[in-house]
Amino acid sequence: MNQNMYAWIDQVIAAEKKTPLPVLSFPSIQKLGITVRELTGSSDRMAEGIKLIADEFPVAAAVSYMDLSLEAEAFGSETRWSDEEVPTVVGSIVDDEESADALKVPAVGDGRTGLNLDAIRKVVPLIPDRPVFAGCIGPFSLAGRLLSVSEAMYYCFDEPEMVHTVLGKVSDFLIAYMKAYKETGCAGIVMAEPLAGLLSGELAEEFSAAYVRKIVAAVQDENFLVIYHNCGNSALATIDTIVGNGCRVFHFGNAVDMADIMSHIPANCIALGNVDPARQFRNGTPESVYAATTEVMEKCSRFPNFVPSSGCDIPPMTAWENIRAFFRAVDDYYAKH
Repeated sequence: MNQNMYAWIDQVIAAEKKTPLPVLSFPSIQKLGITVRELTGSSDRMAEGIKLIADEFPVAAAVSYMDLSLEAEAFGSETRWSDEEVPTVVGSIVDDEESADALKVPAVGDGRTGLNLDAIRKVVPLIPDRPVFAGCIGPFSLAGRLLSVSEAMYYCFDEPEMVHTVLGKVSDFLIAYMKAYKETGCAGIVMAEPLAGLLSGELAEEFSAAYVRKIVAAVQDENFLVIYHNCGNSALATIDTIVGNGCRVFHFGNAVDMADIMSHIPANCIALGNVDPARQFRNGTPESVYAATTEVMEKCSRFPNFVPSSGCDIPPMTAWENIRAFFRAVDDYYAKH
């Protein structure tokens, strides 16, 4: 789909009824009859799954898989695999300035990054009626996986130069990686920066937003958007660093009250959120998902730039009936209002 994405943002904001845009991709494994492991190991399967979701549900855009192990694995991290859960990074590969200096920046295409690029390249022409967004991790969240998620915050205080060394390298890689996605013809990328949601305002600016801003400036234009995702509970406290990072579309998790967030979003930007993906989509019932979605709609639909979504990536084994209940609640809300 060749579309001016800044104009797309304006059209979404102007629409009286918003088409939902949940982070919905991994549940496709159920209809494909495969495991997460099989899905993430095949560009054909990934493309097939993204297309399946776009055909099955009235989503505003098709989104790729939020696999936050992918880029760290390309840097050399160990990954833990499961048939029904998204891959995760184990341990760390950087723990001092020496190992940070020695950290090799992978080539775009190393590890499974090439598979994901191929998947997007294959699926873009299959979904001509709406934008297709690829996915990648954010700079601090990637650095945290290389340093160890549990230690990353401490390093910001104790070893800031080491953290900045890693952040510089991962940012260079992410810029190159996003430029490769840009060449596939997709409309943009969802950049997941959840680890920044644990930082205070000053730390969020120094160790996340400054690097996000650099990445966005390097790749975003009218044909390619960077959608920023933060599902941390400090998102409201650090909102100034978020809305100032250069993005025009933001996605928030259920750890924050979406109505509180909306009052801080610039009028020419979109904010998406934030029905709980674990408690509701994965472990709730159609009735509870419907109620939770309706509650978010009632709180936030007075904001023209609000778009209903999940609070994060919807888990692979989420019941199809729960997903349908989300869309039904959105439709029913607009029918009544």
